[in-house]
Amino acid sequence: MPEIRIEEGDITRLDVDAIVNAANSTLLGGGGVDGAIHRAAGPQLKAHCAGLGGCPTGEARITPGFNLPARYVIHTVGPVWRGGNDNEPDLLESCYRQSLGLAAEHDCRSVAFPAISCGVYGYPLEQAAAVAVSTVQHFLQSHEQPATVLLCCFGDAVASAYRQALEAG
Repeated sequence: MPEIRIEEGDITRLDVDAIVNAANSTLLGGGGVDGAIHRAAGPQLKAHCAGLGGCPTGEARITPGFNLPARYVIHTVGPVWRGGNDNEPDLLESCYRQSLGLAAEHDCRSVAFPAISCGVYGYPLEQAAAVAVSTVQHFLQSHEQPATVLLCCFGDAVASAYRQALEAG
């Protein structure tokens, strides 16, 4: 039976099959979790991403993990929050669904997600957590892989919002 767990800490240190990167559309690194993943993976990640030609909002791309404990990095571009009337919930749901689909295609038994779009993209934390948990739960109901999904939270406020969403789901 697949499981969803809340994990606090640094996503770049998790020993899972895949970690998800809350990337920008260039896939070439940036701030927040994106920058941390690129630094930890090493320059090979940026070089590999340069050949992918970017990624539109709501979609995902997969690369090797290079120097990370994770075998793969799944890069997804979350929506910038513009008040909720610009298709943000559907785009965020698509990020999770596409990332989980890539994980399943690559036989990943474990995958870890950060709080996509909750940093500089400004998505309200409680709303993003509800979308994340609901989308992951629905995906796991009809797929055998991944068997474990970690919602990796950087800080108490994020962990609290994701725990509440998981309890409500």
